[in-house]
Amino acid sequence: MSQKNIVIIGGGISGLATAYSLEERAKRNGKSLFITILEKNNRVGGSILTERENGFIIEGGPDCFISEKPYALQLCKKLGIGDNLLCTNDEFRKTFVLWKGNLHELPEGVMLMIPTRIVPILKSSLISSLGKLRMAMELLIPKKKSQEDESLSEFVCRRLGKDVLDKIAEPLVAGIHAANPDTMSVKSTFPKFVQMEEEYGSLIRAMIAKKKMMNNSISETTQGYTMFMTLKNGLDELPVTIVKSLKTTKIIKDKEAVRVVKSPSKITTGESIYKILLKDGEGLDADAIVFATPSYETARLLSELDALISNQLDEIPYISTATVSLAYKKDAVSHPMNGFGFVVPKPEKRKIMAATWVSRKFSYRGPEDSFLIRCFVGGYYNEDLIFMDDEDMIKMVKGELKDIMGINADPILVRLYRWKKAMPQYTIGHDDRLTILNRMLSKEPGLFLTGSAYRGIGISGCINDADLTADAVIKHFYPAQ
Repeated sequence: MSQKNIVIIGGGISGLATAYSLEERAKRNGKSLFITILEKNNRVGGSILTERENGFIIEGGPDCFISEKPYALQLCKKLGIGDNLLCTNDEFRKTFVLWKGNLHELPEGVMLMIPTRIVPILKSSLISSLGKLRMAMELLIPKKKSQEDESLSEFVCRRLGKDVLDKIAEPLVAGIHAANPDTMSVKSTFPKFVQMEEEYGSLIRAMIAKKKMMNNSISETTQGYTMFMTLKNGLDELPVTIVKSLKTTKIIKDKEAVRVVKSPSKITTGESIYKILLKDGEGLDADAIVFATPSYETARLLSELDALISNQLDEIPYISTATVSLAYKKDAVSHPMNGFGFVVPKPEKRKIMAATWVSRKFSYRGPEDSFLIRCFVGGYYNEDLIFMDDEDMIKMVKGELKDIMGINADPILVRLYRWKKAMPQYTIGHDDRLTILNRMLSKEPGLFLTGSAYRGIGISGCINDADLTADAVIKHFYPAQ
């Protein structure tokens, strides 16, 4: 069979990881693939963006990945950068929640908003007495009988109570996913919660059991790693190293695809060969296309080829966010910063969603005499704020840090990054939408979707989905493999 021409549209971590996996599989099976990555910007890496200045390592997008999903760890090891993996600083392993103007420590033993230890909960100043009692009652609440999807708000209130929703679940989810728990699908975003309830009848019982299992049998993949991991020299080392490792993949930057059509010369033969039309008037032929672009971008590209698929893709909503990183001299900050940072519940009505005390969370992020703090703006209830001009946004964030942490000094360095429509939202019914989408795509063999909009939340999720996508592409061309 002749060499197959595969075009991957989008050079973020999903597109790069797909190319890497395709090359790996082709080499293993002795197949010949010609892979092209098409990226409209002048750099690859997508939302992974690292800047280095005056001894600081500043992450514009994500700053870490979760070790519980081992796919990023595994890829780093394959790429030969496993020795550069960096754990969080355990001595500062605390998270704070802003409530009624004060920072309260998230009780020790709360894992993914589920309590696993009684004493820290009882001592907590964050949860009210009634809230603590309601949490304890979770052990007695029967599991849900219906298989119908529900929102994260409904799920948390049903099992743990509103106090946990308002003070723990909502701010944690907003800080990580920028999402609204009232519309967020628990089945799609936190499938483990649904599974825990089904298997154990109680989240607390399930988490305690799983914690014991983890202590007795630590996975070789995640042994020695903390929950949050990054790379010592900056997270962009991951996409940069993938690019260096690619052997048969051509990367074309500064070329924007505008639409995808059936290749005119192949329509009469019945072959599923596609043509990608570019903004500059050029075109690329492809035997298969992997769309590693945001779903709304993919919808635009497919609008002429298949309006039904395009419309279905447009059903996936997105949220905009921004990060503002500020560096201060240590002697200008009186706050102890004895943790990884804090999250802000919606009832506090603040202008930031969360802040990471970067210099505490990870080592090697700046000079010893300085602190680096990263604040998050936007999200589901403050999305309009990301459209402020730079000066006003920075002034606003400095004001928030002054109110919350008492920082009066001027920062010695500031960096602002905007991410418009960058956070896909897995709203109620997300799995059903994917089922419909996959059924539609089965009628267009040779078209594949990957990325954070579907089954890949976070860097590890995207890497895993890219691997599954590469497998599907290989099986499309070589069914016997």
